[in-house]
Amino acid sequence: MKVLACPGCQEREARIAALEARVRDLEARLGQNASNSSLPPSANPPSAPAPVVKPKSDRRPGAQPDHPPYLKAWLPAERVTRWQRFVPTHCRHCQRPLPAEAGPDDPPPTRFQVADLPPVRAEVTEYQGHARRCPGCGEITRHAIPAEYGQHSIGPGLAAATAYLAGCHQVSKRGLEEIVETLFEVPMALGTLANLEQEMSQALAPAHAEAVQAVREAPAKHADETGWKKHGHKCWLWVAATAQVAAFVLHAGRGLAGLAALLGTRIAGIVISDRWGAYRHLPVHRRQLCWAHLQRDFQALVDLGGQAKHYGQELLGLAEDVFTWWYRVRDGTLARSSLRTYVEQLRPWLRDLLARGRVSGCAKTAALCGQLLELEPALWTFVRQEGVEPTNNHAERVLRKAVLWRKKSFGCVSDGGCRFVERILTVVQTLRLQRRSAWAFLQQALHAHRSSQPAPKLLEG
Repeated sequence: MKVLACPGCQEREARIAALEARVRDLEARLGQNASNSSLPPSANPPSAPAPVVKPKSDRRPGAQPDHPPYLKAWLPAERVTRWQRFVPTHCRHCQRPLPAEAGPDDPPPTRFQVADLPPVRAEVTEYQGHARRCPGCGEITRHAIPAEYGQHSIGPGLAAATAYLAGCHQVSKRGLEEIVETLFEVPMALGTLANLEQEMSQALAPAHAEAVQAVREAPAKHADETGWKKHGHKCWLWVAATAQVAAFVLHAGRGLAGLAALLGTRIAGIVISDRWGAYRHLPVHRRQLCWAHLQRDFQALVDLGGQAKHYGQELLGLAEDVFTWWYRVRDGTLARSSLRTYVEQLRPWLRDLLARGRVSGCAKTAALCGQLLELEPALWTFVRQEGVEPTNNHAERVLRKAVLWRKKSFGCVSDGGCRFVERILTVVQTLRLQRRSAWAFLQQALHAHRSSQPAPKLLEG
């Protein structure tokens, strides 16, 4: 005969179970690190697992015997400033004089190129309005400096260099002040740098609008966001990127309004992202969840222990298989049709695993499995759609410059500063993706802005 526990015992057991679950949750939070959460490696606590250290190799440092030689790329002839020719005058065998010019049977010369910098001094043009006294009446006549020459004390080249150093290499205004005076021998006030920043921001407005429109119309794009500061208040820097363009927008919110500011109210195409709530408004068939984020979430279940460990191990094994298959598809050793077959055979097992995890006794497991069960089609968009990747690593790489800038500058103070950040990041990161010169484009944009000419195109073709 089964003995029923008294109400007091039942209450105590329920309370103990709740407290044990709370302890597990707190221990899981204490155990968070870069391998099982979104923490960067730099924020790992002392208790985090040590980084994986490869065993020391017995091979000597440097290039190995079977390594193909890395040959220095020769600069083309149009980039060579000066040639110095060494021509033999006499035959080393019979001492007969040799012709100065090469003959048809002579081998090509050996070559060695040396690159160096001449003294880097900015060109300074002084415009003078001279005056003359009339010998007849004594009246003084002065020729005014034309207005187009007296508007800007800093030319497009130097202004573009300061914007490039700020937006691409996160140099502070005081750092720019020192660089300009040290390298270019031009003293420049902080106020002048601030004015140049705002002028460049206005010049880049058409390019920024062009990039935002391009990512909105793209059939597939990576999206992500990171924190920013505006006058000490938290805001968010959003990014959407394709293979050829990256667009940044600063917005006060991290929700749907921030995403709409970047991709529009009616979002087109497929969005590759993490599982942040703002993306849940997208149709599931037009999303691709990031498997790199999922891999960390699965590792967190393993580290949690208890019932969560079993589900975490199963899902972690699945993630490893997915990456193995994807690398083979990307390398051309596995047909995409074979990948589709693997996935279709796997999906019933995965749905069953997620359904069991959703009703497990572990709250974290239930929450993760329940969410993935709702978004399960978004796990496999990359399988059926060309041009879609299974991770959001591209957006995170593009966003990395902005994260470093934020850590060094602590954000912006004004709306104008925010506009400069989103526009200069958009331009320099897009040009980096296209392997084009950012400095040359910034010069062209500022020159066009000052002369009221059409702005240069950010996107080629």
